[in-house]
Amino acid sequence: MKQILDAILAGDTAAVGGLDVPDHYRGITVHADEAGMFEGLDTKEKDPRKSLHLDDVATPELGPGEALVAVMASAINYNTVWTSIFEPVSTFAFLKRYGKLSPLTARHDLPYHVVGSDLAGVVLRTGPGVNAWKPGDEVVAHCLSVELESPDGHNDTMMDSEQRIWGFETNFGGLAEIALVKSNQLMPKPAHLTWEEAASPGLVNSTAYRQLVSPNGANMKQGDVVLIWGASGGLGSYATQFALNGGAIPVCVVSSPEKAEICRAMGAELIIDRSAEGYKFWKDESTQDPKEWKRLGARIRELTGGDDPDIVFEHPGRETFGASVFVARKGGTIVTCASTSGYMHEYDNRYLWMNLKRIVGSHFANYREAWEANRLIAKGMVHPTVSRVYGLEETAQAAYDVQHNLHQGKVGVLTLAPTEGLGVRDPELRARHQQAIDRFRNR
Repeated sequence: MKQILDAILAGDTAAVGGLDVPDHYRGITVHADEAGMFEGLDTKEKDPRKSLHLDDVATPELGPGEALVAVMASAINYNTVWTSIFEPVSTFAFLKRYGKLSPLTARHDLPYHVVGSDLAGVVLRTGPGVNAWKPGDEVVAHCLSVELESPDGHNDTMMDSEQRIWGFETNFGGLAEIALVKSNQLMPKPAHLTWEEAASPGLVNSTAYRQLVSPNGANMKQGDVVLIWGASGGLGSYATQFALNGGAIPVCVVSSPEKAEICRAMGAELIIDRSAEGYKFWKDESTQDPKEWKRLGARIRELTGGDDPDIVFEHPGRETFGASVFVARKGGTIVTCASTSGYMHEYDNRYLWMNLKRIVGSHFANYREAWEANRLIAKGMVHPTVSRVYGLEETAQAAYDVQHNLHQGKVGVLTLAPTEGLGVRDPELRARHQQAIDRFRNR
């Protein structure tokens, strides 16, 4: 592993293909025999710092159409939080089901799960049938894993009957020194970014692109008013950038003055600090407060000059969904993913059906959408939102911080990279966008 890292740090990535791949590596895992450790506890009492481990694990066999990648940096997504607290189900159920698909996928059904759905790094080896990538290529990976043996996925790969999220529903994820991916997950690393910056957009940038921009999601157009929950967070910060780039009008909902300031730094002008304004959409565990929905709707119209949202970018889920359905304009779209505050949504269907609104479910992105989203990053049109970077040994604390919303934007993790700031290949492009690249860092 040291020889591989030394070659990468020396800029001699071409030499990587001639080096031996180690038979083991360090990775962040959860253990199957601990899947019941949090039984009886409330979700917020379940602590990723108790369930995420840094282990030495065996390097998996490389199969056809696959690649092994030396991971320089990764990032935390909420799916790693879910994995670490074994909600809504243990991910070992996913691995067991995947393992039954074929002798090759049986590699994934192990008593440990190497987690993580982002990476930036260097290709170490490619399996039979891989022509687009070679050892030494600097890459990032999106997290869509599909088999494409069914006709269902050939129009939209997210519809494949064996669609999975790598590092969440498959093993050998990116929070590790080596990762196993399908070669069609790979995309070129943006040359002006550091390893940790390049690793951070993958999942959330692609998810926000499909959810907001793509015809498979909300199909945003110029002039649309877009209500964005958590607008300075992992998903919301990219939705805010896409809205601004696409000529839409974002209304950014945040939870603190610091997060409001980040939205202003991105160029947003219409901001609601839900904590300062005291919105409470639930009277108790089972009763929502429609008066609060109406108060939010009035506040949005106050900011927009009388317009209701054409699109509501939803991801908190249970806590906000009733309000989201209510405030969308007649004929508007509520596009939803994730549900980080709970999956069991409740809303008043009168406001949906009588006003011809649409609820659109969105999940990650297909190959083309992920590629387009990464292309915008590579061209400096959309920027990473890294606010803090942890070492691999600190991953459990990083997941805890994301679980408790103690972060802004994305939280990066150095895996093989010894320090931040490495991996920039296009300093001129970086210099043109340095301020935008750093805007989450200095707050």
